[in-house]
Amino acid sequence: MKITELLSQDTIILDLQAQSKKDALNELANQLNAAGKLNDKQAFINDIFNREEQSTTGIGESIAIPHAKSAAVKVPAIAFGRSDSGIDFESLDGQPAHLFFMIAASEGANNAHLEALSRLSTFLMDEKFRDKIYKASSKEEILDAVNAKEIEVDEPEKAEATPESKNSKILAVTACPTGIAHTYMAAEKLRETAKEMGISIKVETNGSSGVKNRLTDEEIADADVIVVAADTKVEMARFAGKPVIETGVGKAIHETTDLLNRAVKKDAPIYNAEKKEGSSEESGGRSGFYKHLMNGVSNMLPFVVGGGILIAISFFWGIESDNEFAAMLSTIGGGKAFFLMVPVLAGFIASSIADRPGFAPGMIGGLIAITVTEAEGAGMGSGFLGGLIAGFLAGYVTLLVKKAFAGLPDSLEGLKPVLFFPVFSIAITGIIMMLINPPLTMIYTGLSSFLESMSGTNAILLGLILGAMMAFDMGGPVNKAAYTFGLATLATGNYTVIATVMAAGMVPPLGMALATTLFKNRFTKTEREAGKTAYALGACFITEGVIPFAAADPARVIPSTMAGAAVTGALTMLFDIALRAPHGGIFVIGLVDGGVIKIVLYILAIIIGMIVTALLVGVLKKDLTKQAT
Repeated sequence: MKITELLSQDTIILDLQAQSKKDALNELANQLNAAGKLNDKQAFINDIFNREEQSTTGIGESIAIPHAKSAAVKVPAIAFGRSDSGIDFESLDGQPAHLFFMIAASEGANNAHLEALSRLSTFLMDEKFRDKIYKASSKEEILDAVNAKEIEVDEPEKAEATPESKNSKILAVTACPTGIAHTYMAAEKLRETAKEMGISIKVETNGSSGVKNRLTDEEIADADVIVVAADTKVEMARFAGKPVIETGVGKAIHETTDLLNRAVKKDAPIYNAEKKEGSSEESGGRSGFYKHLMNGVSNMLPFVVGGGILIAISFFWGIESDNEFAAMLSTIGGGKAFFLMVPVLAGFIASSIADRPGFAPGMIGGLIAITVTEAEGAGMGSGFLGGLIAGFLAGYVTLLVKKAFAGLPDSLEGLKPVLFFPVFSIAITGIIMMLINPPLTMIYTGLSSFLESMSGTNAILLGLILGAMMAFDMGGPVNKAAYTFGLATLATGNYTVIATVMAAGMVPPLGMALATTLFKNRFTKTEREAGKTAYALGACFITEGVIPFAAADPARVIPSTMAGAAVTGALTMLFDIALRAPHGGIFVIGLVDGGVIKIVLYILAIIIGMIVTALLVGVLKKDLTKQAT
């Protein structure tokens, strides 16, 4: 499809009257609407403004390309506007924009439409083409310039290698959130600059119409360096072991020469797929500990959830009245599932560190942690704390054992995993745990007693902190730390902390869902639809249901959800709510200890937190209808 099928005389404004970015966007949208390209002008303008909130489309070089894929578009089209005086468009280079191409793509736009829109982006990288557009005295001259450029350019799939460049093989990947403009502009700029510099390059584009010019396994293997210019997620695991430069798509457009010079010099770190999958040292150094801890917690969770709910049901069924069925449920949940909780935690932490050989010593270490000697009396030993220490201890002990036996002859290789590794790692881990478990038990017992004694202001403060943590990163490390703390206290017989973190974790998605219902003018149609889903996710205690809202507007959403969750956490502690089930959301609220009154108070705490979040969002977020008029 030709660009001139999308850009026509009735969508061109030779002399924009707008003096501001907002007015320019409205003027171009009005032109599209007058040409019959839109179903709903206001909805399209809202979508355009929402895209601008993500990042400016003023790409520099006097160009702005506002764009949106919207259900409000009747026919895919391009509107062009020119301002001789220039307009402050918050461009990346800080200079006024003079040439404006507003791209209107329908939600169901086919590949032909998207490729044509993307091709326009590459044309604008040509200074001579921009000059023709700027000097054109009529709409016909603008269309002629576009036609001439389309004849001249046949989008290359692969850049030609010059003789000087054959010793340097560079690959690149470009991607932006919408995949319409910046993706292809960056690709074209990389190709053109590489050609001028005598560099061989192949560029893969990850755009709205899919991946084009995909890099093959053979090309990746032969490449000297790979440049990933992306503002959204791309497939990275395939680059493991290769020098990779990761940067934003804007850098590929505006700092292309510097970027390619770095590539030629191979000034790039070796990409480590495993390190990136966790949270690498670059993102705060929490990759190892966090990854191993979460491996343990995630595998322990079925034992905690299943056992906890069965224990709660046993009380509901009447275990205190010597009901045999209730006693069976209690034995299964508390006597068996909960008993295995700490050993499983330790086993999977250790296996995350040392692979399969770490599992057995981890399980044994965890079992020792919950074993109580006669001198120590009743209790759960060092419990969750001991399990954590046993898991990490067993993992690293096993690594040392594996290293110690690395020099054995190949003929004994088969004996390592079945004899040497388990015997020595279990023995060393077990001996150390037996020596340190008594003092760990004292610490754990002291912590449990401290939590049991908390009341009044101290308990409310704890609830406030835990609630805010549950909403801080929506399923991330801080959220998981708060939830893990709740699980640890659950094992000690304290049921108020887990009730607090569950209630607080439900608030962020429920609060945002309520906000989309009460303040429709603060959200796009897509966000309002997501709000309906957030009701269900929040009710099921899936805090991650708030992520789409937080990703789009973190500065307003995260503080609002933290405030609401903190209020709910404090109220849950104030009301002294106890819940034996560690997961389940609304489906386990009926299992709250204390009968109907406590259940009502628990629901009230959640509702109040929802309202706090929704009201704060309503105050902080902008009214899209006012912004777009």
